Amino acid sequence: MEFKKVVLLGGGVLGTQIALMCAYTGHDTTIWLRSEGSIGRTQPKIDHFKKEILKALDESKGLIGNPLGAYLYPKALIRDWNSMTAEKIDALHAEVEKNMNEKLHLELDAKKALKDADIVIEAMTEDPKQKIELYEKFRDLFDEKTILCTNSSTLLPSTFAQYTGRPEKYMALHFANEIWNYNTAECMGHEGTDPAVYDDVVRFAEEINMEPIKLHKEQPGYVLNSLLVPLLDAGSALWAKGVADPETIDKAWRLATGAPAGPFKIMDVVGLKTVYAIVSMKEDAKDPDSLNHKILTMIGEKVEKGELGVAAGKGFYDYTE
Repeated sequence: MEFKKVVLLGGGVLGTQIALMCAYTGHDTTIWLRSEGSIGRTQPKIDHFKKEILKALDESKGLIGNPLGAYLYPKALIRDWNSMTAEKIDALHAEVEKNMNEKLHLELDAKKALKDADIVIEAMTEDPKQKIELYEKFRDLFDEKTILCTNSSTLLPSTFAQYTGRPEKYMALHFANEIWNYNTAECMGHEGTDPAVYDDVVRFAEEINMEPIKLHKEQPGYVLNSLLVPLLDAGSALWAKGVADPETIDKAWRLATGAPAGPFKIMDVVGLKTVYAIVSMKEDAKDPDSLNHKILTMIGEKVEKGELGVAAGKGFYDYTE
């Protein structure tokens, strides 16, 4: 299958990054949005992440000749590092900036957005009810050829396959934040996913400069979040119990492990709306006596104040400077 037209359902933090990388690699890409207000919220994200992508590409020139360059360069932005020169990076910059400007479109009309789509990636909030409503609304608008993927961080594709109208062409394709640096694409089907479709999605991931992480069976949280979520939960618990403040918890993790970011900086990158949605799905989140309820309340207070993370300029940390 040839992937000419890509459609993102949702223009959140990851949706915009995925869309930009699809356009970056020359794919005609459309982000479907619910309303004019959504455009007003999405366009600043596109502008922000486009600037970050081009900045990372330009800064990679400083790694040429550095023995560590092969480990540190932005993997999704440069296919072949060994033959790269400053002149080639400048030429690539001009090409991909043109791609991101010309091949990425915003669309409110779902029928127009989905027409002739080769692959559709749903990147909506982690709310099962909303996902089901969306799939049932759009199921008759997909072309016969269209492959549908979900970028859900925590929910299994088997939960939703029956609502899509194309269970054999439905699976999960999950990306990490800062997709241009951390270029993993976790590929996870369900029992009804056509193996040929799975292989096509793996190939699509490679086309947009990702490293496919192929899962052999369904796993809540895939590989990455199965490792990451326990860290975020532990950090949140220490904060909610009053053991230490977020900055101290992050410092302890960074200094002891050499990691570039601690759990609260990671949550800022993920986006606190997404974190709130994930915590709200925990079994005891509604129990007022539970620790998870307290965590949910504390994160909810930040969300209500608009402190949503990096994309909003403030979360646990201030990014306005």
